[in-house]
Amino acid sequence: MSRQYTLHAARSTSIHIDYAAELNEQQFAAVTAQPGPQLIIAGAGSGKTRTLTYRVAYLLENGIDPRNILLLTFTNKAARQMLDRVANLLPIDASGLWGGTFHSVGNRMLRRHGSALGYNSGFTIMDREDQKDLINTVVASAGIDPKEIRFPKGDVLAEIFSFVVNTETALEELLAEKFPYFLPLLGKITDVHGRYEKKKKAINSVDFDDLLEKTLSMLQKHENIASFYRRQFQFILVDEYQDTNKIQADFIDLLAREHRNVMVVGDDAQSIYGFRGATFKNIMEFPSLFPGTTIYKLEENYRSTQPILNLANCIIEEATEKYSKHLFTRKLDGPLPVLVEAAGENAQSRFIAQKILELREEGIPLDEMAVLFRSSFHSFDLEIVLSRAGLPFVKRGDEVHRNSARERSSGAFAGRGEPSGYRQLASGVDAHRGRGTKEGSGSVGGYREGGQSVSCPARGVGQVRKRTQGPRAHTRESVRLRRNASG
Repeated sequence: MSRQYTLHAARSTSIHIDYAAELNEQQFAAVTAQPGPQLIIAGAGSGKTRTLTYRVAYLLENGIDPRNILLLTFTNKAARQMLDRVANLLPIDASGLWGGTFHSVGNRMLRRHGSALGYNSGFTIMDREDQKDLINTVVASAGIDPKEIRFPKGDVLAEIFSFVVNTETALEELLAEKFPYFLPLLGKITDVHGRYEKKKKAINSVDFDDLLEKTLSMLQKHENIASFYRRQFQFILVDEYQDTNKIQADFIDLLAREHRNVMVVGDDAQSIYGFRGATFKNIMEFPSLFPGTTIYKLEENYRSTQPILNLANCIIEEATEKYSKHLFTRKLDGPLPVLVEAAGENAQSRFIAQKILELREEGIPLDEMAVLFRSSFHSFDLEIVLSRAGLPFVKRGDEVHRNSARERSSGAFAGRGEPSGYRQLASGVDAHRGRGTKEGSGSVGGYREGGQSVSCPARGVGQVRKRTQGPRAHTRESVRLRRNASG
């Protein structure tokens, strides 16, 4: 049965936030929206984190119990930061609020109710290496010789199984679309998949994708559990909705289908995780899934200059399927973006190195420069040229990105809730292999330190400042230049 909610005045708090003064007009409209389905299209640098933070504060200040709020973010760090900011805004104990990634929320639910699927609360979460090893064991137990019939290896099968889960696509359809050369082995792969699922349950273990798939399956098959969480989470907020996959969208739909008090924030123009099964169709189809959705747009940019935004607006306008928006800023002046057409990869690398040296001569420190690239291997030639030029750098991404993705997606539950579950999860997932070891390839004169590739120029020009923190999440691969000690 559908329920209607009216936000009442604050109960007892010594602080009243002046939302109109703290937010711009578009942010204010979204933060103070009445209950119901809401879609916030947040352009790059438009303050979406601030908007979500103040939305949580607005709900709390208007009498919503923290236990009735679910905040789903792309990283656990983001959830912690939002809730810390809320704590600074309001003298309200929000410790009962659930905040974290889809995976961490799934982990918490499974540890509470996993017995409905045959798991006990102490199940182990396998990382990708453990998953690969278990699949290889299952393949061997099935009497399959990978060398004899060119059967996919454990890591490839793990990728295939992950796509099946995250896209909710049938195995045969997935193989035909992405791995057609394995289609003749459909029967054997299907058998291995079934054996793998049975083996996981037998040893009371789950893989990373199970935190989504098993949780959704549990809620779909056990209405009493689903009803419990529908009653608990009366207000659901979701960050980075453009990078959710089908199973995550189904999870939100299942929890919010009755009260429909769900606010999702994202930008269809910033969807970059299709390679992991994410689909921007979720954000495009949200108004259809939740009829009566109110759409808000955050278009004022606080990071870039108007010339850069003009270029971005032109590119976005070319999209055939989009939410129309026009990014603007109060920073009207700035240099025009430059398009350089190089004769080849090496010419491109030499141009970048030359430009870096010119900028350094102009007084810009190296650690304020960065080079972005699409994939790790795209930087190999550039790394050689930078090293020959004596330009120190730190490379971020590749395996570092994948390892940190496991850590940030499930390692912590926003610092709230059940610490025992978090410790079990962290010990099972946060296994960063290869720290302190030599780089395998592509890092010239470099070594692995704290999960990052650090370049030490052979000619000894400059110094590298060592980073003490662990690996961070990066949406793009990057080479980050370090400050040259000689200026």
